[in-house]
Amino acid sequence: MKLTRLLAPRSVAVVGASTRPGSYGNLAVANLVAAGFSGPVFGVHPSAAEVHGVPCVPRIRDLPVAPDAVVIATPAATVPALVAEAGEHGCGGAVVFAAGFAETAAVPGTGAVPAGVRLQEELVAAAARYDMPVCGPNGNGIVAVAARAPLWGDAYAPRRAGPVALISQSGNVAVNALLSTRALRPHTVVSCGNQAVVDAAAYLSALAETDGVRSVALYLEDEGDGARLATALAACADHGVRVAVLKAGTSPLGASAAAAHTGALAGDTRILRALIEEAGGAWAHNPHELLELAKTLAHAGHPRPSTPRPAPPGQEHDTLHRVEHAPASPVENAPRHEPPARARGVLIVTCSGGDAAVAADEAARHGIPLATLSDTTEAALIPVLPATATPGNPLDYTAVIFGDTRRVADLITVAASDESVGPVLVYYDRPARMPEDAAAEWDAALNGILSATVPGPLLVASTLPDLMPEAIAELLVDHGIVPVSGLTEGILCAGALLAHSAGGDRLRAIAGAASSPPAGGHPSAPSHGGTPMAEHEAKPLLREYGVSVPDGVVARTAEEAVVAAGRLGGDVALKLSGRGIRHKSDIGGVVLGLGDPEGVRTAATRLLGLPDAREAVLLVERMVAPGVELMVAVRRDGVVPVLAVALGGVWVEVLDDVVLVPLPVTPGRVAAAVRRLRGAALLTGGRGRAAADLDAFGELAARAAVLALTENLDLLELNPVIVSPGGATAVDAVLERA
Repeated sequence: MKLTRLLAPRSVAVVGASTRPGSYGNLAVANLVAAGFSGPVFGVHPSAAEVHGVPCVPRIRDLPVAPDAVVIATPAATVPALVAEAGEHGCGGAVVFAAGFAETAAVPGTGAVPAGVRLQEELVAAAARYDMPVCGPNGNGIVAVAARAPLWGDAYAPRRAGPVALISQSGNVAVNALLSTRALRPHTVVSCGNQAVVDAAAYLSALAETDGVRSVALYLEDEGDGARLATALAACADHGVRVAVLKAGTSPLGASAAAAHTGALAGDTRILRALIEEAGGAWAHNPHELLELAKTLAHAGHPRPSTPRPAPPGQEHDTLHRVEHAPASPVENAPRHEPPARARGVLIVTCSGGDAAVAADEAARHGIPLATLSDTTEAALIPVLPATATPGNPLDYTAVIFGDTRRVADLITVAASDESVGPVLVYYDRPARMPEDAAAEWDAALNGILSATVPGPLLVASTLPDLMPEAIAELLVDHGIVPVSGLTEGILCAGALLAHSAGGDRLRAIAGAASSPPAGGHPSAPSHGGTPMAEHEAKPLLREYGVSVPDGVVARTAEEAVVAAGRLGGDVALKLSGRGIRHKSDIGGVVLGLGDPEGVRTAATRLLGLPDAREAVLLVERMVAPGVELMVAVRRDGVVPVLAVALGGVWVEVLDDVVLVPLPVTPGRVAAAVRRLRGAALLTGGRGRAAADLDAFGELAARAAVLALTENLDLLELNPVIVSPGGATAVDAVLERA
């Protein structure tokens, strides 16, 4: 299903065009006229000759052309037939505003299918018959800003087009984005509505291939099909389109996963975030962050124009005082380096010690690295800074030289040239209105920022959102600089520029893993219809896939346990194993470090007397050498399958120290993920400890992931996995088939 004609129409018809002010049909026509849509526009009305000067015909089949887009602004009951008529006429797609479809709730206790659900099924069938995309129903429509084509059922004022697209499952988020004064410069805005025919992933795939789109803001309430979303993100990676995502609400965990540690640690929102981060995307917590991040991803990293493009007529910055570039001046001792192979960090520049301290705190809180300036760079800054300032990062140049254009430009240029610096974030607050004499100093400070030479992305953020007026924001964008509203938002946006996509191939592999699971499974692995396998059944399967587990023997009596312990030799662990037993330690079903026959006999007798032992056996295993306890788990009922690695053994939920990696994984990818744990120093040799064998752990986890995918497991949980300098061993296991 192609969305090209719908997203960038060259001709439009409005069905339900109305002479009644305020109606959807009236607004839709008025918006197209006000936007200056250059193609033919028609109205469809049973009796009106024209609406807002647009000629009308009685029926869709009477239209002289097959329009690229049809706006249907009529009651819900009429929509399926109109969609069918539009498809028969050869229209390229439709936008449906009306509510009253599948979003309507059933009457409690009746068991009847709501009429709205049946209407939506009829709409979908009609669209499928003609392979015609439909936006909605129950949405605000599509605004193709770049094409001057608002297919929009709400108030709309023409906007300055740019590189940012927005796909929103909330109509109000889309409306507010179009009304915002943050120099967003949208390219296309989509209000998805019920997504009856076209979902967010389909819009994302189409916009990724659209000329002029450099970032997409994605507001999700339902992430939908994971394979389709991963495929769309792959298209974004292929075309260099960055993505910012806001997920509203928390989906309920799957029942089987919720009963295990995996459900508590690998929640649905965390899984989606792991996928977005694989794609190099930015994660937002509210609509304001979403739009600021999308704007940053679109504008940063692109060449700054030598001559700013003029604003369209009527959109000049007439409230802004004249700002000119400072005369060029050589900066003595400014270090120049080729981009290094190592990672870079953010440089923060401000005239306020308080802002510098808060910005540093916010960077630490959000895990965003700051650049460490070299001794050479700090020495070069000393003659540029006032005597009261100290070179460093954050770089506080103090209010002493706030209005000194040359020195502000030079200090940013010097600091930004350091090889450790990636994005440069300059804080600058601009009151919307001020006396003429005060404005001169603010103009001079801004002029210094505009005149600086910065090799990488340059962001200018206000400390408070209302101190970034629209005129300033627009001016900054014209100069290739990203304006950001808010101190913390500035940190988040600069940090987002440090992320990198894993690439289209990796994302397509994730999409493949998220597709329909394989039928059947390993012939030696019993299927329990959703009941977890007993540990003594799971361990042989783990061995077959090369997952290291302790040597063990099954015993059904205390005497058999004694014999088994003797055969294994050394200290042993004794565990109760049954299909309904998940967390053995919670029921006292584990005894460790048994070294003599009498101890084994006593422990076995007690375990076999537990209430949970009626259909259980004893698993006698050789003790594993001490090490760091990790949990390795695979969860497949989220948006995509993921591998979860967590620190803590029985304390995993308390510590909540977890990283998620979408499947498939390699040993190296797992080992890299482990280093992102907060407690990674326990594994990498912190505080004098010997470093654990992360290569062996990565191999174990990767093999476990292959097992889960191949055997069609909904859940695999190895907890704990003991990791030491000598290797990695899965001590306990929960496996559950789909």
